Amino acid sequence: MAKKKSIGTQDIIRDSINHIPLRITDTTLRDAHQSLWATRMRTADIMKIIDVVDNVGYYSLEVWGGATFDVCLRFLREDPWERLRQIKSRAKKTPLQMLLRGQNILGYKNYPDDVVERFIALAIENGVDIFRIFDALNDTRNLEVAIKCVKKYGGHAQGTISYTVSPVHTVDKYVAIAQEQIAMGIDSLCIKDMAGILSPIAAERLVSALVRETKIPIQVHSHATSGMASATYVESVRAGAGAIDCAISPMAGFSSQPPVETMLAIFSETHYHANLDQEALRKVCKFFLELIPTRQLSAHVADNIIDPEVLLHHIPGGMISNLRGQLAQQGALDKIDQVFEELPKVRADLGYPPLVTPTSQIIGIQAVMNVISGDRYSLVSQEVKDYAKGLYGRSPAPMDKAVIKKILGTEKPISGRPADLLQPMLPDATEGVDPKLIKKEEDIISYCLFPEVAMDYFKWRALPPEQRSPIPADVELKKQMDSKNPPSAPAQTATPFLAQSDYNSISQLVDKVSALNFSQITIQHGGSTISINASGVTTGPLVSAPVAAAAAPVPASTTAPAPTAAPKAAAPAAAPAGPSVNAPLNGTFYRSPGPGKPEFCQEGDEMAEGATVCIVEAMKLFNPIKAPYRCKIVKLLIPHGTPVKKDEPMISIQKL
Repeated sequence: MAKKKSIGTQDIIRDSINHIPLRITDTTLRDAHQSLWATRMRTADIMKIIDVVDNVGYYSLEVWGGATFDVCLRFLREDPWERLRQIKSRAKKTPLQMLLRGQNILGYKNYPDDVVERFIALAIENGVDIFRIFDALNDTRNLEVAIKCVKKYGGHAQGTISYTVSPVHTVDKYVAIAQEQIAMGIDSLCIKDMAGILSPIAAERLVSALVRETKIPIQVHSHATSGMASATYVESVRAGAGAIDCAISPMAGFSSQPPVETMLAIFSETHYHANLDQEALRKVCKFFLELIPTRQLSAHVADNIIDPEVLLHHIPGGMISNLRGQLAQQGALDKIDQVFEELPKVRADLGYPPLVTPTSQIIGIQAVMNVISGDRYSLVSQEVKDYAKGLYGRSPAPMDKAVIKKILGTEKPISGRPADLLQPMLPDATEGVDPKLIKKEEDIISYCLFPEVAMDYFKWRALPPEQRSPIPADVELKKQMDSKNPPSAPAQTATPFLAQSDYNSISQLVDKVSALNFSQITIQHGGSTISINASGVTTGPLVSAPVAAAAAPVPASTTAPAPTAAPKAAAPAAAPAGPSVNAPLNGTFYRSPGPGKPEFCQEGDEMAEGATVCIVEAMKLFNPIKAPYRCKIVKLLIPHGTPVKKDEPMISIQKL
C-alpha cells in the first residue's frame, strides 16, 4: 500500500498560485440578527455601516426576506420596502439577496399566484438581485411559480434544498429534488442547513453527488449551533461548492452562521480565496461589537455557545431565539427543555418535515401548546390544521393517522398543488380599507401578507409623530435596561395620577356633556365603564377622583392637582357571572379573521359545539378558539385586537 504524501508548507505555497475563487455571501444584515437578536436590527443601524459592508468584496449581501418583513412592521414600526430601497441606494457594488419562502412568500401560508408574481416584481424593482427560493417541505410544486417569476423579471433564481435528517431524507432524494428544480430553470442551488445539523462527512457526500449529477453552481448555508458548520464549509468547498454563507464575527456563531474572519483564515492555507478587504471587515466588526448591547435581548441569549441538543430537536437558528422570546411572553420560559423534548415527537407525528419557516414555527409552536396545555393536540392552531390537510404541500413521510384524526376530525386532506385552490387575491385585496392608509402598491402587498400587522402599522404611521404609541421593540429594550439598572432608591415624588393632557381632555369632555344638556353620558372601554353627569361627577373604575377637579388649572410647580381623596388603582373588569370562553395562552384577541371580515359571533348568537367563536393570535400563529358546547353568546368581554392573558375570560356564554 503506497504511503500517503503529507502536505507541507511548500505544497501550500505552490497550490496557492492556482487560486480558485470562493464566493462568500454575508448574512449579517438578515439571518445573523434574525438568529441572534430575533430580527431587531433597525434600518438606521444598517445605514450607518452599509457603505463599509458594500466595500468588503462579498459575492452578495443577504439583507431581506425571512422574518425581517414581519418584524419591521410588527415590532420596529418600519416599512420593510423602504429599508430595501435605502440599502439599494447605497450598496452599489454588491448584489442584494433575499430569502423567499416559495408560495409562502414571507408569510406562514400559501398565497395565490398573482400575489407571488407582484411581490417578486416589486422586490426586483426595489432592489433585490438574487432570490434564494425554498419550500419548507421540499415540495417543488410550491417553487414553480416563484422561480418562473424571478426569471421573468430578470432576477437570479437560486433553488434550495431544505436539509434535514430523517429516515426518508437521503442523498438520492436530495439529488432528485435538485433535478426537479433545475428543470424549472434555477441558476444555482443552495443547500440550506438551517439548524446546523449537516455534518462535514454528510456535506462532502451530498455536495459531491450534486456536483456530479447536476452540473450547477452549489452554495452552502449552515448555522454554527452544533459546532460543526466551519468544518462542514471546508468539506463542502473541497467537494465542489463554490460559495458559502458567513457573518461578521460579533454576529456569528451560536445559532448564526460561521464568522467570515475565521473562514478566511482557514481557506488562506488552501488554493480557495475570497479576496475580501480585511480592513473593511475590521470596521464592520467594531461597529457590531458596539451595537450588541442596545439590540440583543436577554431572552434571546442562549445558555451555551454550542447546543448539542440541536442534533436531536433540529430547531433552526432563527427559531431558537424566537422560541425563547415567545416562551418568555407566555411566562413559560422554564418549560423550554420540555418543549425541546416534545418537538421531535411532533415532527415525527407530522411526517418529518424539515424545520424551516413556516414549518419550524408550525411544529415548534405546536410543541409549545402541547406542553403548556398538558394535553397533546387539544389546542391546535389553524396553521397546524392546514398543514395536516396538505395545504402547505406534501409531507416527506406519511403522518400519524391517530394524530391527523384528532386534528382534522372528519375532514379529508387534499392531494393537488395547494395554490391551485386559491383564487386571485389582488383585485379586491384592500376592499373596505381606508384609501388614506395605502400610500403605494407595496402597501397592498404588505397587507396581503400580514393583514392585521400591516393595518396596525398603517394606522400608526398615519398618526402625527407625537400621537404615535411607543415602538414595541424600544419598549422591550427599555424594560430590559430598567431591569439591569434599577433605581438606587424609590422616588420621593408622588407619581401623577393623570398627565396634564389627560386632565385637559377630560375637562373638554365635561364641558361638552354640560352643553348637550344630557343628564348623563356613559363611556365603555374594554371591560371598564365611566359615567359623566351634567355636573361633572363621574362613577366607574376608570377614574376615582371627581372629574370636576380636572377643570382647575394645574400649578406650574406640580405635576397634577391634589385630588380630594386618595386615588385608587383602576379596577379590573368584573368576571362574568356564568361560564366563559377563556384565553388558552397569552396573545391577541380577534373577533374576526381579518379587517373587513365578519365577526365569528355576536352577542345573542347561538353557537354549535366546536364552532369558532374567536381567534387568539400567539407566537405568530392564529389559534381558533372553539365553543366548548352548544351555547349562547351572552357578552363579548374584550375589544377586537386587544392583548389577553392566559385564562382571561374573553366571551361570556350560556350553555344550551
